[in-house]
Amino acid sequence: MRRDRRPYFIRRIRDGYLDFYTKRFLVPACDAVGPGLSVTSPWDIEVWGGNISIGSHVHLHASRGNILRLSTWDNGERQGRITIGDYVLISPGVQIISSIHINIDRNTMIAGGCYMCESDWHDTYDRTRELEKYAPITIGENAWLGVRVIVGKGVTIGENSIIGAGSVVTRDIPPNCIAAGNPARVVRELDPSRPRRKREELFREPERMAEEMDRLMRYMLRENTLGGWLRSVFSPTRED
Repeated sequence: MRRDRRPYFIRRIRDGYLDFYTKRFLVPACDAVGPGLSVTSPWDIEVWGGNISIGSHVHLHASRGNILRLSTWDNGERQGRITIGDYVLISPGVQIISSIHINIDRNTMIAGGCYMCESDWHDTYDRTRELEKYAPITIGENAWLGVRVIVGKGVTIGENSIIGAGSVVTRDIPPNCIAAGNPARVVRELDPSRPRRKREELFREPERMAEEMDRLMRYMLRENTLGGWLRSVFSPTRED
């Protein structure tokens, strides 16, 4: 589609259904969910296991063919745990799988296709048991993980740090730097004294922001009609 042909009221109906589906099926699957949760394609988000907590104004994005997976494992002795802080953005195709604890601090952005897991699941010589091959993962405040980053067990990524696309993080990354590669290494230092605008800035006045977004949507869809939308669905042209 070259443009959204849906009339405004159809878009509102769709958004209402997304909100209903999220509250009916996704929220009860978590131990705690803060206000302002925003979800796209909630039926493409898989939540498995307990001890999963989501903070306020978190954005969870999934899409057809790009499932977002949050999963914890219970081995009978301990239960994995996933903690997602306020204002976090998680993109389609991300997999977060916990054996002990994965903590994602506030304002972090995680791009599409990232994978993080804090267990090897099998010992080097005993492929039937996990043994001691696990250690928690911590992603610091305002970190940014590029597309298809892999984060391994025991890793801490410092606040404000950026991990380049496709990197494999096998050891700690300090705060205020850019790291890239396999294994990821620091390639540039960031100036910690420079002012930063974080995602939380978008939510200083959440009700006002929602009203502005609604006005923008109404304006962008103002020329769309029900008949034009139905035609684009059943008999699209190059203009659609």
